Amino acid sequence: MAGHSHWANIARKKSLIDAKRGKLWSKLAKAIIVAAKHGGPDPDANLRLRYAIDAAKAVSMPKDNIQRAIRTGTGELKGGNLEESLYEGYAAGGVAVLCEILTDNKNRTAPEIRKVFEMCDGKLGATGCVAYLFQRKGMVRVPQEAAAEERVMEIALEAGADDVKVAGDRWEITCEPATMAGILEALQGAGLAVEPGGIVRLPSSTVTVEDVDVARKVLDLLERLDDHDDVQSVAANFSIPDEALAQLG
Repeated sequence: MAGHSHWANIARKKSLIDAKRGKLWSKLAKAIIVAAKHGGPDPDANLRLRYAIDAAKAVSMPKDNIQRAIRTGTGELKGGNLEESLYEGYAAGGVAVLCEILTDNKNRTAPEIRKVFEMCDGKLGATGCVAYLFQRKGMVRVPQEAAAEERVMEIALEAGADDVKVAGDRWEITCEPATMAGILEALQGAGLAVEPGGIVRLPSSTVTVEDVDVARKVLDLLERLDDHDDVQSVAANFSIPDEALAQLG
């Protein structure tokens, strides 16, 4: 199984817990703030904001919180001084890791992220060391129970998708970021249940992690990074054979 798909399944389950304690809401609020700051408060004219709002609604983030984040991003409220950056490094086994960061204090965030890498036998690297291994893609997920693969593929490919694959209990549709809005509209127009879309970073090649201890360290690193308040998303270029996954439980 591809590591990023395995990690996506873990992260999706964790998001339900995170939402209850407010951590995910905080991260989503940051995404809304930055989207509104750079593209304006109208989600119809600002696709990045639209995707951020859709993601927030999917985990029942209150409307007042969403509106407050938009107003913060446009400068009506204080607190919108967030900087975007990519942190790059290596997990155990030479696995490339890319983190999207939103922070109001890089001097605090950088050493904290470095420590997380080191705790899991990884290493934070220099700018550009692994980013070239990942492509920015639009990602849309459809529950398998919503429709057969042939129907999902027909609608998605006609709307401009690159590929449709199975990932756990969902169809995973990848596309160029610019075509994602059209694909979402086509799927929803056909009456299919669709999870909120988003921009992800997919690896162009993968490292196979057969050693169970190494695989455990890689997944531990990704979970720890995902738990960090300033980390918006984590991508990695690994795959774990089914035999190793079974031992990991």
